[in-house]
Amino acid sequence: MSLPPLLVQTAGSLAAILALAGLAWWLKLGGAPTLADEAALQSAADEVADGFEVADYALSHDRTAALVRDSQGRIMIIRRHGNRFAGRILGTGACASVTDAGLSVDCGERRFGPVHLDLDEPQAWAEAINRLSEGSDA
Repeated sequence: MSLPPLLVQTAGSLAAILALAGLAWWLKLGGAPTLADEAALQSAADEVADGFEVADYALSHDRTAALVRDSQGRIMIIRRHGNRFAGRILGTGACASVTDAGLSVDCGERRFGPVHLDLDEPQAWAEAINRLSEGSDA
């Protein structure tokens, strides 16, 4: 009995895919990281801006996003991006609004997109972020 070459090639490809998926599972690759504690927040903030020291923070209930503030008053938004974290220091283009689901923050960069955080007290963070757009007089 002779198998068609396309069937053999398809079966071989499927076997290779399953073998690679099994290897990735065995090595515990991928996954969905969370911001488990203040040390994880500090590590993520330091990856975004070297030397950013977390003085205050608000962590989303699902632990996939956070707002952090340093001693200079700068505010950074951090969110999960794949199996890592990405963040931006918010500037004058940032705005925030309180929604039924918590807080929605737009950092002003279209490619980063809006971030939704489920926080206990979103109003104070929204006011602080919206004050950034007022700028400062030199």
